[in-house]
Amino acid sequence: MSDKTFEKKDTGRKRPTCAERRPTRSVMVGGVQIGGGAPVAVQSMTCTRTPDVEGTLQQIRELASAGADIVRVTVNTPDAADAMKAIVAQANMPLVADIHYDHKMALAALEAGIAKLRINPGNIGSRDKVREVARAAKDRGVPIRVGVNRGSLHKRYRDLQMIDPAGALVQSALDELEVLAAVGFDDVVVSLKSSEPHEVIEACRRFSEVSDVPQHLGVTEAGTLHAGTARSTATLGVLLSEGIGDTLRISLAADPVYEVQAAFHMLQALGLREGYARVVACPTCGRVEVNVMELAAKVEELAKDLPPDKVISVMGCIVNGPGEAKSADLGIAAGKTKVAIYREGELHRNIDKDDLESVLMEEIQRLRG
Repeated sequence: MSDKTFEKKDTGRKRPTCAERRPTRSVMVGGVQIGGGAPVAVQSMTCTRTPDVEGTLQQIRELASAGADIVRVTVNTPDAADAMKAIVAQANMPLVADIHYDHKMALAALEAGIAKLRINPGNIGSRDKVREVARAAKDRGVPIRVGVNRGSLHKRYRDLQMIDPAGALVQSALDELEVLAAVGFDDVVVSLKSSEPHEVIEACRRFSEVSDVPQHLGVTEAGTLHAGTARSTATLGVLLSEGIGDTLRISLAADPVYEVQAAFHMLQALGLREGYARVVACPTCGRVEVNVMELAAKVEELAKDLPPDKVISVMGCIVNGPGEAKSADLGIAAGKTKVAIYREGELHRNIDKDDLESVLMEEIQRLRG
């Protein structure tokens, strides 16, 4: 992992956004705004054992370096709650405490200085316990995410779930919001998650029609790196293109850094965030004159710390190569014996293939300024 801090910058090159954002109220998680017209915030979650303070902090640093705005940490035992004091003190970003079953863990996380709580209304316990947590969070100015999951809905919604799965998710969220509102707590975010993409889309659409509470988007239990990324981006892309969603997590059975990278690539493709320098690479076919897969992967790694408005084109033949290369800040178009190097739309020089890797490194360094 790179130790370089990921920088999010406003740049000159702007891509059109996919849709006007649906208006939602503003919620502050530490110094990060969710909703209220703020950019869609990217989240991930540590997969370390929380009592392993150094291991957890290292993963938080890696996620911050990748670009995460907020990181969630499980607080499931007294030892984890005790560890949060040191983790919060040393973390370089807002942290969310993930709470299930034991409302006392939420109270302990608040004592540790957490920036936000995530509670699951399906298993947090009686509504009196929820009210106790809400009062404590209100006293500290800490927001709460009501995280509704298909797999852990309260038994009171089972009949509704049988006939209207998305409606059961929405109803659970609305009922929990009423519990919080009864004690004057409205500093909330809601997530409506399922492993079924169509249920997520339908639930989030329906919730957005009746509430201005910001939504955290995600497909829960989405799967492995490739399958989970595909299911998540297909689902979240629909909602984001309709202006729904204020923060998100792409949940993967993989290194959580990949979650952040996938999220930024998706948001950048939709014109909603600037993330990484973009590498345009042709699909492989029988015409290519260089190993595009290997070269594009190497370029993407080298370009991680470039300004996010930069575009590098890696093209393996002369069919679309020159045209794409001319549209990039740096482009290559491979021929049988030579490779054309383009800078800002103009042919800069032709080089021998054997020199390509070293020349690319020089050119990428030039883009760093």
